[in-house]
Amino acid sequence: MSVGPSLFKPAHKPAGVSKDQKRRVLIVDDHPIVRQGLRRLIEAEADLEVCGEAETAREAKSMIREQEPDAVIVDVSLKQGDGLELVKDARAHYPALPLLVLSMHDEAIYAERMLSAGANGYIMKQAASDQFLIALRRVLDGGIYVSEAVGNSMIEKFASGGAYISSNPVDSLTNRELQVLHMIGKGLSTRQTAEALNLSVKTVESHRQRIKRKLSLRTSAQLMQYAVNWYAGREPGAKP
Repeated sequence: MSVGPSLFKPAHKPAGVSKDQKRRVLIVDDHPIVRQGLRRLIEAEADLEVCGEAETAREAKSMIREQEPDAVIVDVSLKQGDGLELVKDARAHYPALPLLVLSMHDEAIYAERMLSAGANGYIMKQAASDQFLIALRRVLDGGIYVSEAVGNSMIEKFASGGAYISSNPVDSLTNRELQVLHMIGKGLSTRQTAEALNLSVKTVESHRQRIKRKLSLRTSAQLMQYAVNWYAGREPGAKP
């Protein structure tokens, strides 16, 4: 499902593109094999081309400024920083730049947060290649793209008038707490998490305590196990 102007106001109305003018895409992902696959897929299209690749938020910010892409594909997980902060920063500095989040992470948790942060679309890496191209062109044309499941969930929440309560405890986490959980799941220490998110160690520790409370976890070991399982896409308590 692609959710278009009938439900959301388009985030961007690009100027007309001639038939011979290719639209330029920047790929931001911390896995070289993923970037290579996306490059091949995009450059096989007559109207699209890749203008650059980045694996960290810092590299991405620099390349957006230098390359002036027509759209940016962003992963949630990056080597330094994360996709949520990158989307917020890019939207603040480039209000009309189409941003498509492509991630392995649960869309039920991340999609709405990414759209709220300024993304124009969210698609899972498990999606078929033709669906990815549909999503990319949708955001390039100024629309919004989410899966049918996410679209239905957003409509349900809107219709409930704020009375909607998720059964997933991770939904209760703030964006910052979700970022910290994400970093724990990646195997980062408290100090490494603080450096990646530009926070103090004390602040990260406070977030860890709130996360444990919200997820009904008692120990740091339980938090680590939960985070690793969640990051890998398994249910808490599942065997590695």
